[in-house]
Amino acid sequence: ASYGGAPQAKDLVMGIPSWCWLGEEDLLNDVCREVVEKWSESQIVDAKEKKEDEIQAITSMMEKQAKIVVKPKEVSQEEKQRKAALLAQYANVTDEEEYPFPDLDGSIATAVNIGSEKSLFRNTNVEDVLNARKLERELLRDEFQKKKEQDKLQREKDKLAKQERKEKEKKRTQKGERKR
Repeated sequence: ASYGGAPQAKDLVMGIPSWCWLGEEDLLNDVCREVVEKWSESQIVDAKEKKEDEIQAITSMMEKQAKIVVKPKEVSQEEKQRKAALLAQYANVTDEEEYPFPDLDGSIATAVNIGSEKSLFRNTNVEDVLNARKLERELLRDEFQKKKEQDKLQREKDKLAKQERKEKEKKRTQKGERKR
């Protein structure tokens, strides 16, 4: 246990039953000083050993880390060629490929030859968007047509109801005239 320093250690040692040293205060002081010196030296040695242990631990960790070597990823020739082809394909993108505009017939005009041998895969994003828009237009057209038919049926019902009301009114007025 640490006692905080030499003066406190001296007081502790002086606390040893002094009745053992009755009459020999000089001898007691010498013994106390020697005990404190030995204790102080042991504290210094312990601190040095602790520091050396920390240095040794850091050194061993650094050695372990130096031994760990990240192996480079092995890439096959086929993968290298595939990557080079993709990079070459996207390196030559033109404005027409990035921003396709519809032709007069509604189809998309692009400079990309989708079925070409150079392309490793087919980019279907443009087609998907166009198909989604087409489907949405068809759904809206169908909904409009249904609403139009419903409105037509409702107008016919309203017309029949109006005509029936007129006929009832006519019959009622005819009955009223007959009674007079």
